[in-house]
Amino acid sequence: MAILASLDRVGVEWPAKRVLDGISLGVYEGERIGVVGPNGEGKSTLLGVLAGNVAPTDGRVVLRHGTRVGLLGQTDALDDDGSVREALFGDAPDYEWAASARIREILDSLLGDVGLDRRVGELSGGERRRVDLARLLCGEWDLLLLDEPTNHLDVIGIDWLAQHLASRWPAGEGALVCVTHDRWFLDAVCDGMWELHDGSIDAFEGGFSAYMQQRLERDRQAERARIKRANILRRELAWLARAPQARATRQKFRKREAEALISDVPELRDAVTLRRAAVARLGKQVFELEGVAKSYGARVILSDVDWIIGAGDRIGIIGANGAGKTTLLDIICGVEEPSRGIVKRGKSVRLARVSQHLDLLAGREGDTVDRLLSDFKSHLVMGGEEVTSRSVLESLGFAGNDFLTRIGELSGGQRRRLAIACALMEEPNVLVLDEPGNDLDVDMLAALESVLDGWPGTLLLVTHDRYLMERVTDDVYAVLEGSLRHLPGGVDEFLRLSRRSPEGSHPARDDGAANVQPPVETSNPPEALNSQGEPSLSNAERRDAKRRFDAIERKVSKRRAALADARAALESADPTDYQRLLDLQAAVDAAAGELASLEDAWLDLALLLDEDVG
Repeated sequence: MAILASLDRVGVEWPAKRVLDGISLGVYEGERIGVVGPNGEGKSTLLGVLAGNVAPTDGRVVLRHGTRVGLLGQTDALDDDGSVREALFGDAPDYEWAASARIREILDSLLGDVGLDRRVGELSGGERRRVDLARLLCGEWDLLLLDEPTNHLDVIGIDWLAQHLASRWPAGEGALVCVTHDRWFLDAVCDGMWELHDGSIDAFEGGFSAYMQQRLERDRQAERARIKRANILRRELAWLARAPQARATRQKFRKREAEALISDVPELRDAVTLRRAAVARLGKQVFELEGVAKSYGARVILSDVDWIIGAGDRIGIIGANGAGKTTLLDIICGVEEPSRGIVKRGKSVRLARVSQHLDLLAGREGDTVDRLLSDFKSHLVMGGEEVTSRSVLESLGFAGNDFLTRIGELSGGQRRRLAIACALMEEPNVLVLDEPGNDLDVDMLAALESVLDGWPGTLLLVTHDRYLMERVTDDVYAVLEGSLRHLPGGVDEFLRLSRRSPEGSHPARDDGAANVQPPVETSNPPEALNSQGEPSLSNAERRDAKRRFDAIERKVSKRRAALADARAALESADPTDYQRLLDLQAAVDAAAGELASLEDAWLDLALLLDEDVG
């Protein structure tokens, strides 16, 4: 593999810290590298050095001649007065870029709700970030440097970006260096990892999962070496204390053996014990939503949501940006009233919520962390054990001078961890977390997961962090097309549903961007083939199959409800009324037969559409 960029004993020093210290490494063609490390350790600085935007204090950066480097920074240089179209393509006419299927896919996937004629200065922070990412991806680069590319993307956008980067270059070509805290994304995209700490970089093979295994083995070996050195020092100290004549009888210290990597690790959560504790604290009723709907003017956010949330449920809520996830939490928490329907709340519910805006810390910027701690009980019970409020913060990475720091001077990640700790110290039995992983590095995400593992109560979690969602929840629900849908298949099932339904992904663009078409071909294109090499469906046939598929899916849902009602009627019927029992059994059989026929038809169409996509 040819080298694209190399760092030769590179150091970068800021006034109060040396962030890079004698770094020597290279980026080769075909590499997909993820960069992790604690916040503030210099990950963004490293990308700036590779891109040539940050001059090293010492050492040198060498790029192969002709290497094209593209950088997505945490801030952009977009012109507020220019249009989105100009930010993406400058003065290039539409026909030059609209002929590219790759560029059209990027625009559809990232900017489906952003018109190309809008002024950049009018965009929200999330829209502006997506425009900058689209600008970069539309270019041709040999080396892509991405700093937190998943920020402001929902699960659908993150999944698309992972697929795009995995197929952007042919095998063995191009290179990617990506800084992100999204662990699922690292596993899906990267085949190598760099861990930045204390000014140095440790390299690991494989994605995030492989990195964690190798890191654990490295730490285990380091611990064994530390114990061995400590034992040697203790023996020498004993020898000195007892004088030379005591050599023959000096004490022999036993060496501790490190635990096996995973053989003795218990289950992450004792689900039975936690649920039993949750029921004891909450009772049977937590929340029950009946026919809940929410709209703002003509815009319908939620429609006829029926949902029962039980004691000890650990629920993840997923959906596209703007689908209504936060609105649903607002209704459950009583912040907003539904436009229609009823929300029943258990009498024993004690709720704590960590919002995206960290409302728990509002107005406390001038207080120190210690002063804030004084508002809570000094001791509380977590995971069946009594702990101190200070130890709760320590479990989330606070130490030493952090407790004397004013809240307004904390970093974004520290403030979010502090808000989560405050929510836990309120000793709630229902915990609602809205994007708790924002601003947290991978080690702090792991610490948060460890804390949540032992927390007994009902958990509602909204996050686009797929790894966090799958790690700490047991059930996933999707806000999809205004309704709430249980997803036994988790995030993968949501992605399949969103690909089928245009409403489940991103809305169409609202101006000229939606009407851009590739140049019309004068010759007839060759007949498309499916994965088996057979002629695929025509556009008209595919649209008709999709229409029938969606119609049958709606009918299946109704027939399942009808079958459940028929079975309930049969179970509640008078067992001595034989004719009534026969009639009800016939109704159950008829409903089951209709459902089976519909499911067969649904499966046939699903296979047809899947094969056509191939």
